[in-house]
Amino acid sequence: MRNIADTIARMARAGAPIPRDTAPTRLTPLIEFGTNPGALLGYSYAPPGLRAGAPLVVVLHGCTQTAAGYDHGSGWSQLADRAGFALLFPEQTRANNPNLCFNWFASEDTAQAGGEAESIAQMTETMIARHALDRSRVYVTGLSAGGAMTVAMLATRPDLFAGGAAIGGLAYGTATGVSQALDRMRGHGDTSDTALVELVRSGARGHDGRWPTLAIWHGGADATVSVANADTIARQWRGIHGVDAKTVREDRKGNAVHRTWSDAQGRAVVEDWTVPGMGHGTPIDPSRGERLGAVGPYMLDVGISSTAVIASSWGLIDTAAAPKPAAGDRVAKIAIPVTPKPAAKPRAAAPAGVQATIEHALRAAGLMR
Repeated sequence: MRNIADTIARMARAGAPIPRDTAPTRLTPLIEFGTNPGALLGYSYAPPGLRAGAPLVVVLHGCTQTAAGYDHGSGWSQLADRAGFALLFPEQTRANNPNLCFNWFASEDTAQAGGEAESIAQMTETMIARHALDRSRVYVTGLSAGGAMTVAMLATRPDLFAGGAAIGGLAYGTATGVSQALDRMRGHGDTSDTALVELVRSGARGHDGRWPTLAIWHGGADATVSVANADTIARQWRGIHGVDAKTVREDRKGNAVHRTWSDAQGRAVVEDWTVPGMGHGTPIDPSRGERLGAVGPYMLDVGISSTAVIASSWGLIDTAAAPKPAAGDRVAKIAIPVTPKPAAKPRAAAPAGVQATIEHALRAAGLMR
């Protein structure tokens, strides 16, 4: 059987059309943000009247999604309007990945320099400078491949991000190539605590400052990225922060089980949110509670808004007192702005003829349509 990556390369050569995104959008194309070695697109949102010194949240979509689609489903720009923070939405291109996944399993894209992680960092620096944002309050979150890339951004740029939240994601540096990525997604191939920590330290290139906090969100019934990955991420980041696994506090919010580990100063540095019975996707609460987002593929109404809870944990809002949207708070449906497509990174060609069983595995894993 040929390497699984052959299938992805063959799909790229086939040039399947990108489905038209009909989700409403208020995002603006981000242009001239650096050398863009990862050949990504970028979109931003700055609420009217955004003040200097506001926080910034970087949001990374999952496979098969777009920036506008993920914003519409998760409700991040709705919350930004209410709370007054800026948003950055990096977007993958089909030239880089045929299924629009951020390449969290490619070492060249998850290092400090030379790939997608550097492009995201360049976009982040550009947003800080253009909007005079608070450099000490920059955060990153994402779903699935975006969740794994979230962890990669915290590992490679701990100087840039104060905290992150990975939804249905994976630990940093544990996969090199698509075949290993599939194993890790299934929860196979354990890595020692020491090795997990060393992977992050290696990615951070001698960082000796404060490490970002990390919140981990996962569905207890996730059949795409096994919930075992949540534990692996927690082990990796508990080790980075030097906190004992036994010093855990547990509580519940609705159906979600919430575990917290704090450092010696009492700062919550690692959180784990598990939603029993939930599959692969972002937890939302569009019709109750915070009334954020919209149900759709990988946007799961489970009665808790991860967007609101994550923002609250970063001090961006107070969920107990967060205002509900006004009667006229609606998103206009307009055409998605078109940004000139960056030059694609060279990808190796691959022979055709990969067996159907491999293609089936890729579809089940969310790496292929």
